[in-house]
Amino acid sequence: MDIPQSLKPDSPRFADQLRIFIRTRGLSFNTEKQYLYWVTHFIRFRNYTSREEINAQDIPTFLTHLVTQRNVSPNTQKAALNALVFLCKEYLQQPVDHLDFKRAKKAAPLPTVFSHSEAMAVINELKHPAKLIAQLMYGSGLRINEALRLRVNDVDIKQRIITIRAGKGNKDRTTLLPNTVIEDLATQLAFVKQQHSIDALNGHDEVYMPFALNKKYPTQAKSLGWQYLFPSKQISQDPRSNTLRRHHVTDSSIQRAVRNAIKKANITKKASCHTFRHSFATRILERGGDLRTIQELLGHSDIKTTQIYTHVVGLHFSGTKSPLDFD
Repeated sequence: MDIPQSLKPDSPRFADQLRIFIRTRGLSFNTEKQYLYWVTHFIRFRNYTSREEINAQDIPTFLTHLVTQRNVSPNTQKAALNALVFLCKEYLQQPVDHLDFKRAKKAAPLPTVFSHSEAMAVINELKHPAKLIAQLMYGSGLRINEALRLRVNDVDIKQRIITIRAGKGNKDRTTLLPNTVIEDLATQLAFVKQQHSIDALNGHDEVYMPFALNKKYPTQAKSLGWQYLFPSKQISQDPRSNTLRRHHVTDSSIQRAVRNAIKKANITKKASCHTFRHSFATRILERGGDLRTIQELLGHSDIKTTQIYTHVVGLHFSGTKSPLDFD
């Protein structure tokens, strides 16, 4: 689930206190879950039984274990390192210097991308709302959770702009709204408006508001603008407050639909929802788009992350010819 449950400030549990600390730092819920995952594994690996036993000097042993015993990738090892440095340096206030460990050296694989015809073949195998969600992932470069968390106010049909709020790294950005989806998007917005009216009659029109915004803007939780663009079919109980409300569709249901569509389209590539985002960047680069623009549209903090797409389309060869093609 992508819903952070409420925590008691006086909870004696170490994990709860760490979660509270993470939230006071304004980190995303995905980061919170990832940090707790690695902290839990670290604690079990060292067999710690109390907070006082946790020692930053044990981090290298654990990171080396991940490489030598679990054969993890560089990105996985880096994720574990970030989590444990946060735990020891930020939360426990321990010095974390000169960590000497065996680093993973696997070459980062190039991202898998669809050709345009493959992307459209997969999209055309999907049914609503998965089809429209996939169109936004491919046409706007959205991550799956960015698409699912869109609110009505995040879509500006007149300006052809989508606003992604609190994306990866807890950053806001804007991206393209494809002309192709305008009609279907308008229909979806009309559907959300109608459903919101019905929910209001039943007393279930209040939607989840992030970052305690429900306290700052108490009336906005029931407004149309804050409703999810892709609401769930069912009303469910919010585990944080026990309030009955309508959340957005689950990522697992869309991922499953896309996997099935890939099979039906007879595509053998190791592809997923994220392949649409990679394909978005690749298509723009192929058409002459510059890396800086693509970086902004994707929300990458480092241009090096975006540069990998130059290898996907072969732009790093700078027009070099093969000897077989020489005159």
